[in-house]
Amino acid sequence: MTTGPLAGCRVVELGGIGPGPFAGMLLADLGAEVVRVDRPERADEPDAGGPADVLDRGKRSVVLDLKHPAGSAALLRLVERADVLIEGFRPGVTERLGIGPHDCLARNPRLVYGRMTGWGQDGPLAAAAGHDITYIALTGALGAIGDADGPPQIPLNLVGDFGGGGCYLVIGVLAALHAAARTGRGQVVDAAIVDGTAHLLASTFAKLGRDEWSDERGVNRFDGGWPFYAVYETKDGRHMAVGALERKFYRCLVALLDLGVDPDRQHDRSTWPELRRLLTKRFAERTRDEWAELFEGTDACVAPVLSLTEAAAHPHLAARGSLFTRDGVVQPAAAPRFSATPSSPGRTAPPVGADTRAVFRDWGVDAPVQAAPVQAAPAQIPD
Repeated sequence: MTTGPLAGCRVVELGGIGPGPFAGMLLADLGAEVVRVDRPERADEPDAGGPADVLDRGKRSVVLDLKHPAGSAALLRLVERADVLIEGFRPGVTERLGIGPHDCLARNPRLVYGRMTGWGQDGPLAAAAGHDITYIALTGALGAIGDADGPPQIPLNLVGDFGGGGCYLVIGVLAALHAAARTGRGQVVDAAIVDGTAHLLASTFAKLGRDEWSDERGVNRFDGGWPFYAVYETKDGRHMAVGALERKFYRCLVALLDLGVDPDRQHDRSTWPELRRLLTKRFAERTRDEWAELFEGTDACVAPVLSLTEAAAHPHLAARGSLFTRDGVVQPAAAPRFSATPSSPGRTAPPVGADTRAVFRDWGVDAPVQAAPVQAAPAQIPD
């Protein structure tokens, strides 16, 4: 029995990739009972289930052939007992399968139906294929990231898939659950990565509107354009991140580095080319770890740039348990944290279809055996 703030909430997740499974993982971390419904062929995929399948941790796994009437009928029976359904298909797919919002809300008027797409449910590109990089390209986010004299830099798929996508789907689901508790009526949540990414750019657009941001790359406050908010290479070819924006932090930075510059001229742009040269030269004099030791615990706002594997061993992250290792796989702990209803990462992702019988039994659903066989799945829907 989970103790998170969403304990008792039942979520049906239609199996997909990227932001949808991430949203399901986050809901599971928060205590919801998440059942992932997969197509039969996923059982043959090597990355499905097991310790490395971090995005499916804390969930139970059911296999249904939703292209077959028996499979879609069984899903609708689960929907009758669910609080939330999330799906990440292209617009119109679930409608064609007979499990769209109209079908599901007719069975369960309190249901929150979360839809995760890149382009949204409507608009000229709604039916087009895409990926994180294409979504953030059209919002302006990608074009704003990178050096002034280089191409845009891809910020992994954090900004689109997970920041503007999965996180916004969860925000929408939680808000709709709150409304359903108050009104007794569910609704559809249309979470589009382009919408979420644009929303994440609110502060940047505000600065652009105040002429505090130039619509070009690598010349602004948070894109490396300011020399005291940038990354510098160290003697060993590694890097230090400098974020000394405020005056008192900048004073600490120049004092610790003994740069010999006037800290009161921090925002005198005529001094910035020389300041950047001095910072580049000084950081190249020591290794990253030597600089990290010097700056540790100071107010200079300087930190070593760690690799993913190094991050798990950093004393601060280790003390908080921000990352942990399970079965040899480093993964994030549940976030955020709660004082009264603590959340926690759920069990390792089970094999695909391992919980089919148990889920239908526990949810009190009497579903027929599928007419289409479930290949390589550990279990089928019970009689």
